[in-house]
Amino acid sequence: MSDRRAADEAAIEAVLADSYRAWAAGDADAMVADYTEDATAVMTGSLRDGRDVIRRSMALGFEGPLKGSSTRNRRLGIRFLGEDGAIVVSESGILFAGESEVPDPRKVNATWVFERRDGRWLIAAYHNSPVLAPGN
Repeated sequence: MSDRRAADEAAIEAVLADSYRAWAAGDADAMVADYTEDATAVMTGSLRDGRDVIRRSMALGFEGPLKGSSTRNRRLGIRFLGEDGAIVVSESGILFAGESEVPDPRKVNATWVFERRDGRWLIAAYHNSPVLAPGN
């Protein structure tokens, strides 16, 4: 891997880490700080179209059912699309207060689409789908 790609990968990992920390802090503003203004998120069958819509949705969640939660995340892969695009695939799940492991039915596979804008890697799109049990 070239030094440039290693630096790009590290920058993308830092964006993801910041997003995960913001979730754990229940901070919707910080969570979307590295999203493009026109970002989209498809979660639980719903489309959240735009950074502000994503922020509002997460703020409501952090005030309600997601209060005190965090996420468990494991990167499964990354591939670059030209100079300014990347896709990260991860397995993720929500840990609610008091939990140390994510139950299998709550695990999701996620795709994160990154775009480099003005020298910064930003999240342009996110989508998740339940992890199927082996054999399905």
